[in-house]
Amino acid sequence: MRKFLLPLLLLNFLLACAPDDIEPVEETTTETVSDKDFQIPDWTTATHSNDADPNFDEIFQDNTVKRIDIVITSARWKSMLSNMTSLYGAFGSRTGGNSFSSEDPIFVPAEVFYKGKQWYRVGVRFKGNSSLASTWRNGNMKLSFKLDFDEFEDDYPQIKNQRFYGFKKLSLKNNYNDKSMVREKVSGDIFRKAGLASSHTAFFTVYVDYGEGPKYFGLYTLVEEVDDTVIETQFADKDGNLYQPDGTGASFALGTFSEAVFTKETNEDAADWTDIKNLFSALHASNRTTDPGTWRSNLEAVFDTDVFLKYLAINTVIQNWDTYGRMTHNYYLYNNPQTKTLNWIPWDNNEALQTGNQQGSLPLNFSGLSASQWPLIGYLYADPVYKAKYDANVREVINGVFNTTDMHALYSSYGALLEPYATTEVAGYSFLSNSSEFQSAINTLKTHATSRAAAVKSYLGD
Repeated sequence: MRKFLLPLLLLNFLLACAPDDIEPVEETTTETVSDKDFQIPDWTTATHSNDADPNFDEIFQDNTVKRIDIVITSARWKSMLSNMTSLYGAFGSRTGGNSFSSEDPIFVPAEVFYKGKQWYRVGVRFKGNSSLASTWRNGNMKLSFKLDFDEFEDDYPQIKNQRFYGFKKLSLKNNYNDKSMVREKVSGDIFRKAGLASSHTAFFTVYVDYGEGPKYFGLYTLVEEVDDTVIETQFADKDGNLYQPDGTGASFALGTFSEAVFTKETNEDAADWTDIKNLFSALHASNRTTDPGTWRSNLEAVFDTDVFLKYLAINTVIQNWDTYGRMTHNYYLYNNPQTKTLNWIPWDNNEALQTGNQQGSLPLNFSGLSASQWPLIGYLYADPVYKAKYDANVREVINGVFNTTDMHALYSSYGALLEPYATTEVAGYSFLSNSSEFQSAINTLKTHATSRAAAVKSYLGD
């Protein structure tokens, strides 16, 4: 729109300088610049096109902090805030509204800038459930964002199939309830280093300009979306059913299956949940205790138990209360077409690496767990064959991807890397009460790693 600015200024100047005796033109026609009338000079195949493969080396670097800017018009920003008020009550009110909403906040078109390049009319919205509600109602503007780079391609044909270095969707997570700001990244990397499908993550500072100049919203964790490139790059076939369960049936307790709980993220038009129903049937088969060999065989035909048991060992060793076993959300299931089995994919790990809330993280032996309420854990752990595999995985985790020496070094490295960005967050855009809380949280993570090694040693009887 800048190309029209000079002619308009020139017109105003000529009108101001016109002699008084010259009658003004009764009707002046000026060119109106439409929101849809824009050029895309920064577009290249490598940076903007869906013809390029996802560039993980550019976007998801482990040992650096990058910057991303989001520019939103004042009117669109106000519409986002108004929508949030309707969903969660007044900003900073601490009362009113829902604790979380089943309705996502609205998308608006925005401009995204990174390393001097612009991405056009990107779909931007706030994201999260209880974390979003809590942040908003506590008067904290450090809200998580979801970016969808071709969300508005029907409105703006110029951006058809726009990508961000090969990525269509990304999440900018605000590190809610994490004063170290590393838990999302560290836990996700541990899952992936252990050989499980898991999102890549990276550290970014986020600046938002909604008509008042760029404002520092703080240090965020950029997270790869499961229904975008995780399935595309970490499985040989991306055409299977992907589910993001959330709700009572996501516990897999007997008789709780509901299609509404198992939200389909792919193949949405195919109203077929046979693979999930088959897992329910195999898990709750009557031969579980009378003929465990057959029960295991039938279960493994529909569910990758090796993946789940490795996930379970990692999740329990590092501790994560905000997922299966305590909460009926924060995981995906992908029906891998190559194996025709459902694969477990962890998601939303900002609450990991701590004892946590809601009765706390599960103990390594799952004492106190209701097997009937959480049968994927209870039934498998009660089976001697599966328990032996779980125990072997626990030993492998504490000696490998979560060994104390490496974790202490990693935490020290991230503490030094992130301190300049974390400790300069601004009041009202931060979860830190003071700058010293950041390094204190890093030190707490080191203590946690040491304590988990002791807990594993005790559990295994070493």
